[in-house]
Amino acid sequence: TEKYLSIIEHAQQAGIKNFILMSSTLTTLTAALKATEGMRPLLYAATESNFASFHQLAAEYGCPVVVKGDGLEATAALAEKLLALKWKDIVLDTGAQTLAQAFHDHIVARRAAVVKKNRSVGFPTLVRACDMTDDPMQETLIAATFIPKYGGIILLSDIQGERLFPLLVQRMNIYTDPQRPMTTSEGIYEINSPTATSPVVITSNFSLTYFIVSSEIESSRVPTWLLIKDTEGLSVLTAWAAGKFSADTIAPFVRKCGIEEKVERKRLIIPGCVATISGELEEELKNWEINIGPREASALVPYLKNWK
Repeated sequence: TEKYLSIIEHAQQAGIKNFILMSSTLTTLTAALKATEGMRPLLYAATESNFASFHQLAAEYGCPVVVKGDGLEATAALAEKLLALKWKDIVLDTGAQTLAQAFHDHIVARRAAVVKKNRSVGFPTLVRACDMTDDPMQETLIAATFIPKYGGIILLSDIQGERLFPLLVQRMNIYTDPQRPMTTSEGIYEINSPTATSPVVITSNFSLTYFIVSSEIESSRVPTWLLIKDTEGLSVLTAWAAGKFSADTIAPFVRKCGIEEKVERKRLIIPGCVATISGELEEELKNWEINIGPREASALVPYLKNWK
């Protein structure tokens, strides 16, 4: 119990306020609940054998509780017992130890709740991805499976950046429309604190293009103005072919975006793959010098470092 409480204290000192208290010893849980009073930690887990004790603790401290059965039906039965006691702060753990079984349980539970209006399975679920494999990569893949497929809480054995960040990005993208390209807002982006004599680079507002180009500019450590032209989420070549990244669309944007008031040296760097529009751009932007940049973003670092 002392070791358990010391871990909680260490976590609290680190600013952590959300806890899942996992212990089969009621005395340890009671002490932990006192240490986290007012934080409403999640109690793990009420089973058939300790149901009454866990319900009593949950009611006394006002905490949500995980019900864990041997399979979906047993878990639903425990949830039904809590509902009968007018307790609704419930999380489900079907006890599945494999990806296949856990996936099956989640699909069946969601359909039963939505289609058949079964209240006992209409609660958030807890997925113990950390218990399904010893391979960190497999664990991440298992977690990734349940982010779109109804996992409410996913337990990982570790939260290293290279494993956690892809999962967070995946969660952010669940409700994006795959038929609509991801875009970046049109405008002027300051990278590496540019000045009035810094280079000006222009590209399309396709998000992937923006992130790649801005990352390369940051890596160069050259202060740069990055202009993002609205191309409705199309890449540079696709936008050029569709007439959305041409001289007659770029010129009005450059004049209206406000970049002319920010720079003394009016030299615009365009992507090398659309070098053919340089002549037309010089006619449209008579007070600007048009420079042809590299075809690939990976060549931006040496290009900018040698830019004069």
